[in-house]
Parts: sequence; structure tokens; C-alpha cells
Amino acid sequence: MSTRRKVSLITLGCARNEVDSEELAARIEDAGWDLADGADGADVVVVNTCGFIEAAKKDSIDTLLAAHDSGARVVAAGCMAERYGRELAEALPEADAVIGFDDYLSIGERLDDVMEGRAREAHAPRDRRTLLPISPVERSASAEGVAIPGHGGPAGEEGDLPDGVAPASGPRVLRRRLGGGPVAPLKLASGCDRRCTFCAIPAFRGAYVSRPPAEVLEEARWLAGHGVRELVLVSENSTSYGKDLGDLRALEKLLPGLAAVDGIERVRVSYLQPAETRPGLIEAICGTPGVAPYFDLSFQHASGPVLRSMRRFGDRVRFLELLDQIRAQAPEAGVRSNFIVGFPGETEDDFEELAEFLSAARLDAVGVFGYSDEDGTEAANLDGKVDPDEIARRVEELTELAEELTAQRAEDRVGSEIHVLLEDKVDDGFEGRAAHQAPEVDGTVLVRGEGLALGEIVAARVSGSEGVDLVADVS
Repeated sequence: MSTRRKVSLITLGCARNEVDSEELAARIEDAGWDLADGADGADVVVVNTCGFIEAAKKDSIDTLLAAHDSGARVVAAGCMAERYGRELAEALPEADAVIGFDDYLSIGERLDDVMEGRAREAHAPRDRRTLLPISPVERSASAEGVAIPGHGGPAGEEGDLPDGVAPASGPRVLRRRLGGGPVAPLKLASGCDRRCTFCAIPAFRGAYVSRPPAEVLEEARWLAGHGVRELVLVSENSTSYGKDLGDLRALEKLLPGLAAVDGIERVRVSYLQPAETRPGLIEAICGTPGVAPYFDLSFQHASGPVLRSMRRFGDRVRFLELLDQIRAQAPEAGVRSNFIVGFPGETEDDFEELAEFLSAARLDAVGVFGYSDEDGTEAANLDGKVDPDEIARRVEELTELAEELTAQRAEDRVGSEIHVLLEDKVDDGFEGRAAHQAPEVDGTVLVRGEGLALGEIVAARVSGSEGVDLVADVS
């Protein structure tokens, strides 16, 4: 009978957090713990929190409190824990420990502390950008001593590895899949060098660090061996991949190799900065067999003055030109983006400029967020704050417009042939996603036909739409 203790690992937030959790899971098992499916029966619940916006922070707190109510010991990890450290520990005594990224390498010891009742003071938050050189090309030599979640690192001996963790041959894959299915995120890099005035992420995620191409390829092969058919490349900014490796075209060079991995049928790139989306990258995404012609572009707004206040580049005209470049090479390319309304100083004319851009852009998926002050950001101290009621009105208005426009974009696809990755069996057939749809954030396709199987990509013709979702029949 096993005497190994059990840990439940709960992941909140983005796909980058999912990768971090799967690395944590490998370290936890390597330290002699078993992973539990849920809080029931677990000795410890580790919550990988999100600290991006107010709603995500509230969700993290609620999850930590619910874990405490289960009777298990509770550990707060992830972005919110890293960002607030001691402040979170003092405000949330229900958490038995609050750990930062530096604790990940010794997660087994931290869990032992919790089980033995050994109090360990939570860390004092610091700007993690200061841990590495300012010059990107000098970082690779300095990054070895800095904890970077999702980038792997030292672990136990090969003979001690649990099932599902890759052996130490070639570049080491330190990851334990926590879910099944044919889709998995694959981290390209961590951190961000941009200085957007509304965003706190660089301060607690650190400076931009790319993973070496050989390491990314090895993990892709490992994921393929565990049933993955689509790779979703994630980072805070995928367009910067390779700049710290001395090669600004590293992503263009990497994509064909990833698409050629045996068992991988589709590669999707996410988190693209419009100002850095160069012609060569557009060509690689649109023209490489096995790479989805899909562009997750972080526009955030379309008014030049608002974007400059956000410390971003571009405007409505330049963004539409970028979309024209993409569609000249791949007319059916999928494009999604997020937008912030009510940013300090945003006038009614700025808002109308954004609405005009949406009307012309023909995006497949749109996220609309109302601005709110974030601790430690430059925007929190800007003048010209928009009244919260007015922000709510603009969010509602732009959301209604976005829903109408994206539904029309989906309807425009009726009659076209798409290739759908089948992910779930449902009553009427199979649910999956076409090349223009990313997991969780975009629409889905209901595929009808005979002889279909989960995990395969099938050609189907679109016969109908409902909102952003499509219905398609196998050709």
C-alpha cells in the first residue's frame, strides 16, 4: 500500500499557467508525492493563481478559500502569489503557505514544510526584471540561476522519474500532463520587455527569456508521444522569440521543425504584438504546411493617441494595413484580439475610432475589457480617468458590436471547406476547432458525419453558424 502523500493542483488563468502547473506536477511527483484528481482526499491543495486583472484575482482568492474549506492544507502559488507575497499571506491566513517562483525548484521541501507545520515567511515581492541583464543577448548566460516557470531545470535522477515524465536524454523535458486531449500549450518564452502602461506582468514575470529551439522541439516530440496533435505556442510575446538568442527570425525557423514533428498535425502561434509582426513571420505562419494561418494580435485599441498613452504603437490605418497583408497571403486566416475601453484620457472620438476599426477589421473573435487601475502600473497615476459608469456603457456598446461582427464573420464562412480537429464526442456528432479557432477563447465547430474519431483532423464543409460557432459536414 502506497504511503505517498497526495497533492491536488488547481490551475487558474492562461495557457502559460497550464505549462507552469505541468512542470510543478513533475517536480511534485519527483519529490515523492502523488497527484490527486480533486481536493477530496488530498493532503495539500496547490492553487496556481492568476494575478492579471481584478476579476482574476478575485477568482484566485475564492479558489483558495474553497480549497481551505475542503480540510486540506492550502498553498498559494502562481502569479498572484509571486506578485503580492507577504501581503497576500497576511490578508489570507487560510493559506498555509504563499510561495513565489523561486520556491518552484524546491517545491517538495515547501510541501514538507506545510505538512510538518513549519512556518516559512512569504517572500517580499521584487521587480523580477532586475534579476537579468538589460541587454537581451546577455541573458542566456545569466538565466541559469534565475527561476523561470515553465522552462524546466534541475530535477531528480532519471531512475527516480515518475510515469509520464520524460527521461533525461537530450534536452530535458520536465513536465507531467495534467489533462488529456489532443491539444497542449507549449511555452516558447517567459517574461516581457515591453512597458505598456496598463500592464503589471513584466514586473512579476521578469525580463524576456526565450527557450532554446532544441528544448522546444524536444518537448514537442514528448507531447506528440502523449497523444497531442495540436501545439499552441504560448508566451507573453511570441513575436520577440529569439531576440535574446541573437536571432530575430528564430520563430520563422522553428515553425517548420515543429510542424514536422511526427504525430503533430497542427501548430498554432498565440500572443503576437502587432508592431513586431514582421512580413517574414506572416509568410511563415501563412505558408508553412501544418501551421495554422491564425493571428492572435494584441491590438488593445485603435486610436493613435490612446495607444501612445498605453505606450504602444500603431493606429486604425496601420492595423488595417497589417490585416490586409495577412489576408493577401491567407484570405481565410483567423484573427482574434482583445481591447481595453475607458483607458485614462479616452475620448468619445477615440472610442468611435475603435468602433470604426472593429467594423472594418472582420475579426473572428474579440475580447472587450473595461479599464481598471492595476497596482504598480503607470496608468494608475494618469490623469483623465473615465467615469466607471461610462466605462461600463462603452464596454456594453462595444461588446454588442463585436458580437454582431464576429457572428457575421462566422456566417461568411458558410459554404467554405475547413479542417477540424475533433476534440469531444457530443450528441449530434463531434465538437472541434478549425484552423481559425484557438482553444477556449474562440468558437467551436460541430462536425457531423460517419466514421469519425477523436483526435483526427477532418475536412468538412461549413453548413451553418450560430454566433461564432459553426456547423460543418464531413465532405
